[in-house]
Amino acid sequence: MSIHILGIRHHGVGSAKQVQKELERLQPDLILVEGPPEISDLFKMVHQKTFKPPLALLVYNSMDPKQSSFYPFASYSPEWVAIHYGQENKIEVRAMDLPVSASFLIQKKKEEVLLQQLDEEEIQEEITEVVTDPLSYLANAAGYSNSEDWWDQQFEQNASSSEEHFEAVMYAMETLREDGIPSTMEADNEIREAYMRNIIREAKNEMHSTIAIVCGAWHAPALKEDYSDSKKDNKVLKKVPKRKLKVAATWIPWTNSRLSFASGYGAGITSPGWYEHQWKTKTDVEISWLTKVANTYRKKDIDMSTAHIMEAYKLAVALAALRGHSFVNKQALDEAVLSVMCMGDEIKMELIKEKLVLAEKIGEVPDTVPKVPLQEDFEKWVKKFRLKLNEVVREIKLDLRKPNDLNKSIFFHRLQLLEVPWAKKTFGVSKGTFKELWLLKWKPEIMVKIIEYAYLGNSIETATQAKVIEEGKQVKEIAVATNLLKACIPAELFKAVEFMLEQINTLSAIASDIKDLMTALPDLVDLSRYGNVRKSDLSVLSNIVENLLIKVFINLPNACYQLDEENSNKMFNLIIKVNNAVRIYQDKELTTQWYEALHKVMRSPGVHAIIKGCTCRLLSDAQFLHEEVTEKEISTSLSIGNPPQKVASWIEGFLRGNASILIYDNLLWNLLYTWVSTLSKDIFVEMLPMLRRAFSQFEPEDRFQIGQKAKRGLATSESSIDEIENKGFDEARANAILPVLGELMGI
Repeated sequence: MSIHILGIRHHGVGSAKQVQKELERLQPDLILVEGPPEISDLFKMVHQKTFKPPLALLVYNSMDPKQSSFYPFASYSPEWVAIHYGQENKIEVRAMDLPVSASFLIQKKKEEVLLQQLDEEEIQEEITEVVTDPLSYLANAAGYSNSEDWWDQQFEQNASSSEEHFEAVMYAMETLREDGIPSTMEADNEIREAYMRNIIREAKNEMHSTIAIVCGAWHAPALKEDYSDSKKDNKVLKKVPKRKLKVAATWIPWTNSRLSFASGYGAGITSPGWYEHQWKTKTDVEISWLTKVANTYRKKDIDMSTAHIMEAYKLAVALAALRGHSFVNKQALDEAVLSVMCMGDEIKMELIKEKLVLAEKIGEVPDTVPKVPLQEDFEKWVKKFRLKLNEVVREIKLDLRKPNDLNKSIFFHRLQLLEVPWAKKTFGVSKGTFKELWLLKWKPEIMVKIIEYAYLGNSIETATQAKVIEEGKQVKEIAVATNLLKACIPAELFKAVEFMLEQINTLSAIASDIKDLMTALPDLVDLSRYGNVRKSDLSVLSNIVENLLIKVFINLPNACYQLDEENSNKMFNLIIKVNNAVRIYQDKELTTQWYEALHKVMRSPGVHAIIKGCTCRLLSDAQFLHEEVTEKEISTSLSIGNPPQKVASWIEGFLRGNASILIYDNLLWNLLYTWVSTLSKDIFVEMLPMLRRAFSQFEPEDRFQIGQKAKRGLATSESSIDEIENKGFDEARANAILPVLGELMGI
């Protein structure tokens, strides 16, 4: 019986090629691959042609899916090559590493210790020694600036026999470990390697003739031992928690960008497109790559001849020779492309990085892969709507009058409520409320989100409904409950809608926060008055709205008392929104009560001038105040005897968003003009920022007209008539259209 240890670099193309050759030479009857034992059963599925890398094995805690791990594979990953070879040749392949359930428990224990330290405030500054990449010692000794380049030169591009290759890898790693150079995860490696040796012992006892072990190069020397004595390893493994977690595993699609080095879930690959090209291309790798580069430019209408390809290749070979390299690496090719094909233009290089170096694509897994029911339901709808899980942003335009588009919209809205960040609603230029615009962008970890909510239900609908109801039970504010209700309606979660209506009704009976009520009212009025395009039955909202409005009317004066400027501005905005809601609701009795409440606010002492100006304007617009009363209120508020800052605040509240008053109301204009003209220079300079803030919210055309009117000074009744006539006012045309306007407005 023989055991052969194949030390590799994860996702190394050269390592993958050498593994392929060595397995063909050895013809083993058992292959052990680095990875937790929980994934072994999933290796048996790999022979199916419907598996298309990049893929990843997702292993997660069944009771807490947030606790999960990914094991990515590309077509050129040595582990994938070993698994694929085993399945094609009917050779058993097993995973060989510390069980992921134990890893989860160890991780959880570390987090608990850290939280305990935080609670007890026992955090102390510790100077920890930075552990250097072990390979960097060999790289520096050989004159390389980084270990990746050194490894590529010595092993990935080495044309030696597979047997010599793995002997050289073993020798290099043994040298480092014998010199006591630590790895970046020394403590974890001790436990992992002890467990690996135990698995090898079990395999050895099964009397296999030849065992091939594929593992990270650093672990190779630790697995090259006499396996007869297990006492030392069992002593190390006492540190491993004995409790067993229930874990589940499945294959999921992965993407090249997630394999890339920059990704949070990366696998150490900086150029997945280049690595895949190396894996698939048997001869003339460099020239065929440069040909791909040239063809990419040609598709973008950038002239590129065969001469460009040959000159770039010659330059890359020369650069490699100058650097003492025995082969042309990716860096030399990039520099040659930049100089010869791009003429030094870095922007053109970005195109190559996107199209060829990253070469974005997503893998595929067959439907036979074990999945949780919620995941199956999600994929069923994706397939039904002919959507693709792609990392490239895709725009989807929906017309809700079409049944299929309406169903897509319902699906997307449910995903939003479930907090699955795949589809994001956005806004575009469209006509009517029957149009929706969505942006779709897939990320593999989104699947974890879906699995995370599997406990809520077996379908997207039931899971979303359960999540909303669960959240709704915790809601204490009507505004939050209203937002949740609004989100449920387009998602057509009828049980959740019914529950949220009951919740809002309950909250409205005990609600006392006037700002919360005022925030919620506009949306509630909209829903009760208009419903939505899906024609949901929301008639029950009418009673809720009326009760909330009455509460607001009663408590508004007290809510406005003694507010500072910041909170007065917030109240100003709420008053405007409620005022619009009352007008939409169109209940005469409630409208009257609302304006009476505003009148009390306007007359109450201790109310900020911004709010007083706002209420005066709203009452004037609604003709709740007689013209004489309005004029008196304006005159009093702009009186010279009032503090200038108070007057400026009142003006800001009165004028905000309504320039036409100043343009056409000469009485107000003259009062304001007179007030400004009486201010001393110092006070005027002090008030100028507030006045500018008030006027800055007007449209540019309105500000221009106000400026022109200011040039003329005080206005007279005749001057306003002259202005209208100068603008070409046609009285005959006005008289012709007034009856029609009267009919439309119900006058």
